[in-house]
Amino acid sequence: MKISIVTISFNQAPFLERAIRSIVEQGYKDLEYIVVDPGSIDGSREIIEKYRSKITKVIFEKDSGPADGLNNGFSYATGEIFGFINADDALLPGSLWNVSNYFEKNPEVDVVCGSGSIIDAEDRVMKRVQPTRFSKRLYVYGAVTFLQQSTFFRKKAFLETDGFNKDNRTCWDGELFLDMAVHHQKFGILHKDLALFRIYNTSISGSGNLSDIYKKDCNRIFKKVTGRDEDFFDKLLAKVYRLEKLVMYPRVTLTKLFTRMRHYK
Repeated sequence: MKISIVTISFNQAPFLERAIRSIVEQGYKDLEYIVVDPGSIDGSREIIEKYRSKITKVIFEKDSGPADGLNNGFSYATGEIFGFINADDALLPGSLWNVSNYFEKNPEVDVVCGSGSIIDAEDRVMKRVQPTRFSKRLYVYGAVTFLQQSTFFRKKAFLETDGFNKDNRTCWDGELFLDMAVHHQKFGILHKDLALFRIYNTSISGSGNLSDIYKKDCNRIFKKVTGRDEDFFDKLLAKVYRLEKLVMYPRVTLTKLFTRMRHYK
């Protein structure tokens, strides 16, 4: 089963080699690896050139942002299964074998969400992430847990959407998965650790610099699904759905408890 992985890179030299090696050293024979860099000036391109012989396609073209870069990368992808790992994240050893085996055993599943961990700039594990059921309603109410780096999907599921929304600057991954749910793609859960998501002071998720834009993206996505703006009762309903998630998914609840206990020590 051929798997296509896209990595978008822009001035992430301190982490880029770790990301590339985590993919090319998987030992998975039927791998197509595509790296997109719109114009790094921090030495990233030299790192990419170092591994060019192990990279299927390198795209050195300007784009309008991460979502646009991913669309450019996937436009060249020919695998049956797609995934994307950012330049500051990483795959765990054996991940692609686990993904391939899962899809072969579950032909009815279009998207699979695996487990993984959030790490800091020094590769220290901050929190483990366990996925929960994905649906469009649960997503817009903030009651879905998933790790983008551990999420893989069939090519046909991607092609039935319009791809990544290039105007989304904060949660283009979540919106893509939501669009797949809107198109009635079936989601599955794989309780195996597949990837690492890095959060640090200057990353989009860690800096908080785009928090206002994130809220606007979330409001737009809510309206996209429901056809209206969020109101007071929706905020209450969101709390109900989140509480239900904690009850239905004890793995998630226990993970959160262990994380909090470790921080209190």
